Amino acid sequence: AIISFIGLTVYLKGIGLTPTIVYDRFDEVLVTLTLFSLVFCAVLQFKGYFFPSSSDHGSSGNLLFDFYWGTELYPRVFGLDVKVFTNCRFGMTIWPLLCLIFALKSYELHGFVDSMWVSCVLQMVYFTKFFWWEAGYMRTIDIMVDRAGYYICWGCLVYITGFYTSVSLYLVNKPVHLGGTLSAIILFLGVVSIAINFLADKQKQDIRDSDGKSLIWGKPAKVIRAKYVLESGEKRESILLASGWWGVARHFHYVPELLLAFFWTVPAGFENIMPYSYVIFLFILLTHRTFRDDEKCGAKYTSFWDTYCKQVPYKMIPGVF
Repeated sequence: AIISFIGLTVYLKGIGLTPTIVYDRFDEVLVTLTLFSLVFCAVLQFKGYFFPSSSDHGSSGNLLFDFYWGTELYPRVFGLDVKVFTNCRFGMTIWPLLCLIFALKSYELHGFVDSMWVSCVLQMVYFTKFFWWEAGYMRTIDIMVDRAGYYICWGCLVYITGFYTSVSLYLVNKPVHLGGTLSAIILFLGVVSIAINFLADKQKQDIRDSDGKSLIWGKPAKVIRAKYVLESGEKRESILLASGWWGVARHFHYVPELLLAFFWTVPAGFENIMPYSYVIFLFILLTHRTFRDDEKCGAKYTSFWDTYCKQVPYKMIPGVF
């Protein structure tokens, strides 16, 4: 995608145009996406009532709540999975493209500014990890629990576009010069954060692939084989990992994700709190998600989850929370 963007930029520059027109008319982009998302969510609500794609659909009896939360878990339109499109193909694609566009705009206005490029590089590392691990994302709350309504679809179409990119947008007009040493330190700490997050996800994936028989940090993994029953009555079993990063805290992988977001934001300096809006939002979102995760797992795994919580007593930060 980055190579394609560079190629497109070179081509457009050659004919007197530039991708940074998106920055110049960003307000129009957001208004258009907002109007489209409202219509799109209404169509999905209607579709869920009368033309559901699967048996996993329903209504709360409240039209407004159904619009907000959605009426289908896995809607498909012309064979296209709506949530995969909004969450991955659009949301997680337009975010890096906008980062690159804003970085290019910064270069057009100010030349090379290290703070913008440190922030941009760390975000690109994050996007690379996301798409590398995309199969794992399909097992998250966003996909498995949240229905396709305003909450998810507007969020991915508009909120990601306008809010998640706010650090890069801010740095276009507020350039900060970090210097080589500080830039290197921030880059290093950011890469370490995403590496820890990736390794935590990999530990869980390795345990699933090996049926709980792999080594974690050189020792046999501590696992709990949690049995549960589907609504159909079918009995199944999941493996709960209680060692490695997953023995530090039940949702410790959120910590390096928060740190990474901080490290791609801190190049903006501390003159204004606005660039830290995403970090603050992410902290609230992930903290709340630990409670949602625990509630969902507790209902699913019952006594097995209680056993797991005794072995791993902290939600996110060992000794604190």
